[in-house]
Amino acid sequence: MGGIRWLLGRSRCDDVLMTEPITAEITTADGRRYAVREAGPDDEPGVLALLQAATTYFEAATGLPSGPADLQSLYYSLPPGADWQDKRILVVTEDTGGPVVGVIDAILRFPAPDACAVGLFLLHPSLWGTRTGPAVAGALLERAAASGTARVTATVPVGWDRGRRFLTSLSFRFGDPAPHGPTTANRSTGPRERAVERAELVLTRQG
Repeated sequence: MGGIRWLLGRSRCDDVLMTEPITAEITTADGRRYAVREAGPDDEPGVLALLQAATTYFEAATGLPSGPADLQSLYYSLPPGADWQDKRILVVTEDTGGPVVGVIDAILRFPAPDACAVGLFLLHPSLWGTRTGPAVAGALLERAAASGTARVTATVPVGWDRGRRFLTSLSFRFGDPAPHGPTTANRSTGPRERAVERAELVLTRQG
């Protein structure tokens, strides 16, 4: 699955789930096992290698291959109005303790108390076109719905058809393009960076 920017959240009123680490275990239809957990300092080399492998996505999104600034943006970018304590970097690994094969940038309770932001959802290119992306996203969406999230919003770079198809497969609905200006989150927009399309998924609380 190629990279997308999307929003995913948990309810502010659910204090127990709000303080629990975000984790998930996924088994795909072909029997492969993956784990999602919050990233630690030792994961940075694996995340950097993942970003460098995803050249096609970064060229579509920014007009350039991935560079050190992309890793810095992943860890330090924050949309105006968001709270640093709500930012989470998640990694997807092969089974528990395996190599990093995906990264998700999540900001809880943004842009509203019942929604939350993930700046990036990116799996290693070797997993693009497999059912791994939908399996990981589905597990996280179920967790979000159970936690009280009412909606998930996402953006995908204009022209990045792989990301658009992915969101459509998850029943996201596309709306107006997001404004394209000199800044994105709290960083400068690159000179070749494309505008993005907006999409939204309304969730039904489980349980």
